[in-house]
Amino acid sequence: MELILKYFPNLSEDQISKFEKLEALYQDWNLKINVVSRKDIDELYLRHVLHSLAIAKLISFKEGAKIMDVGTGGGFPGIPLAIMFPDCSFHLVDSIAKKLKVVNEVVDGLGLTNVKTTHSRVEEINDTYDFIVSRAVAAMPTFVHWVKGKVSKKQNHDIKNGILYLKGGDLTEELKDYTTAKIYNLTDYYSEDFFETKKLVHLPQKFKV
Repeated sequence: MELILKYFPNLSEDQISKFEKLEALYQDWNLKINVVSRKDIDELYLRHVLHSLAIAKLISFKEGAKIMDVGTGGGFPGIPLAIMFPDCSFHLVDSIAKKLKVVNEVVDGLGLTNVKTTHSRVEEINDTYDFIVSRAVAAMPTFVHWVKGKVSKKQNHDIKNGILYLKGGDLTEELKDYTTAKIYNLTDYYSEDFFETKKLVHLPQKFKV
């Protein structure tokens, strides 16, 4: 928890309380339904919570913003972002039901009212969002295909609506066709070694392919 406060010192008491509850909730539910590896559970705040919140270092979602988290798995980056931005709505989607059971239990345990979940393939979601967030669920061309037509055309933020994608490694080949994509190194935000190869990709709505 100290890690979160190190980089986000201005959290409200309610936000701090919710972030503090995360570990116990995940540890409890992970024993019943394994969605996060043991090592990752032991380093939940570093590997999952802080990693997810890198998006909040790039952008402060405005009140009323709609964000979809595709392939949310155990609820990342969606749940930490929902705590960080209580005035925004988050739609967490995954095709694996057991993962969403854990997500729903954590959402209930935290009393989050700005999160909804759907057990579905993202292609079957018929709605539009300001931003679509995810953590390395597929190569970018595949991901772009999945979410085509799901980004709202109405712009309300300082950066253009589109995809915010957390991924590691060399993305040169994967992004070579996306001339508008901008890559942010997470080492610009965080000093921990874990983030050395981690990146955040912003791909604006007007995809040039």
